[in-house]
Amino acid sequence: MSEPVAVDAASFETTVLQATTPVLVDFWAPWCGPCRMVAPIVDELAGEYEGRVAFAKVNTDEAPQLAARFGIRSIPTLIVFKGGQPVTQIVGFRPKKELQKTLDAAL
Repeated sequence: MSEPVAVDAASFETTVLQATTPVLVDFWAPWCGPCRMVAPIVDELAGEYEGRVAFAKVNTDEAPQLAARFGIRSIPTLIVFKGGQPVTQIVGFRPKKELQKTLDAAL
């Protein structure tokens, strides 16, 4: 089963922007309650969409420059990147079905 990959400023370019599949990036922090609620859903989706969508996590405490670059003002924020560009952004906790619809639209 595929799991989200932790990325930082150094690996973001190759892992996310140069990916050949859409990438869902979870911007989160360890102290964030809603982030901990969405994490298991993101983990499940990573398994279900294996090979079709890549999954990455950015700890905003450890990579504040990435959060600033993409205008992250509150977390969790999930951004779907396709062809190196952000195509969809979801702020806050959302149910799994809503996240599935977002991913299906990006495929």
